[in-house]
Amino acid sequence: MKKVYNFSAGPAVLPEEVLREAAEEMLNYKGTGMSVMEMSHRSKAFEEIINNAEKSLRELMNIPDNYKVLFLQGGASQQFAMIPMNLMKNKVADYIVTGQWAKKAAAEAKIYGKVNILASSADKTFTYIPDLKDIKVSEDADYVYICHNNTIYGTKYNELPEVGDKILVADMSSDILSEPVDVSKYGLIFAGVQKNIGPAGVVIVIIREDLITEDVLPGTPTMLKYKTHADSGSLYNTPPAYGIYICGKVFNWIKEKGGLEAMKKINEEKAAILYDYLDSSSLFKGTVVKEDRSLMNVPFVTGSEELDAKFVKEAKEAGIENIKGHRTVGGMRASIYNAMPMEGVKALVEFMKKFEGENK
Repeated sequence: MKKVYNFSAGPAVLPEEVLREAAEEMLNYKGTGMSVMEMSHRSKAFEEIINNAEKSLRELMNIPDNYKVLFLQGGASQQFAMIPMNLMKNKVADYIVTGQWAKKAAAEAKIYGKVNILASSADKTFTYIPDLKDIKVSEDADYVYICHNNTIYGTKYNELPEVGDKILVADMSSDILSEPVDVSKYGLIFAGVQKNIGPAGVVIVIIREDLITEDVLPGTPTMLKYKTHADSGSLYNTPPAYGIYICGKVFNWIKEKGGLEAMKKINEEKAAILYDYLDSSSLFKGTVVKEDRSLMNVPFVTGSEELDAKFVKEAKEAGIENIKGHRTVGGMRASIYNAMPMEGVKALVEFMKKFEGENK
């Protein structure tokens, strides 16, 4: 089978070392005689898996002791409802809309209370992060919500909004573990793992303990209360066990690479290879303002829909998979998450150079 490089935005590339290790343990996990897929989530073996996964994540992100780590289901999209259900005490929240996912989160929150849009970059198709220097957080807002990295549009926050004593909530689905973050600046961080950590089916929530209460909106289902999951160590019901097992392996893989400082350096080097070429190319153009460029998701275009389609087709034939842009914006997008090797980015750039030479 020929080597392919998978630039999918999610479900996305996983470290080859992790996949090989999981393959070796598929039929018999550590002498249990069974796969992790088959074992009880109440077993000693799985208890060790989930506890070690949480311990590794805490070490990687330097998560303070007064924060809970939850491994949940429902993906990041379920958090769009779960957050207001649990945090909207005044029934008011502030949202900064920098893309499709923040827009969807704001629309969902409107079901539960008043949503103020503090800033938006919709006027220029979300190709930048709004200037937040003079942002005025609403006095009665329960929290301020951001999407830290915008998978579709390829933008990221380099500076956080000043929210005073308000709770800052961040969707980090597509850039969690790509670089260090100060968890203490946030009340709640969540991330669907299928982009930068593991297989689809798990969402990680990192939440400050004082935000976990019984005081939730009336009618909030038991399964959608953070307290339910925090009190039971993410084992209230059957969790996405195999997904958590893979996440734990990825956490260990990142630790072996040198942790988040080392990961950031590698990611900056990978992104620079692609952005430097885009900045010098006469055919391909990046779509994001330079200062707001994501290290994880790089959208680009040729300026011609026909050429874009030709590029995607020929790239696939050359072993470059899932390079097509999101259906809402077209063009191309290279998602270069932690697990994308440097050789993959170099192979993409070499192919782009070749394509440019043949299609001037």
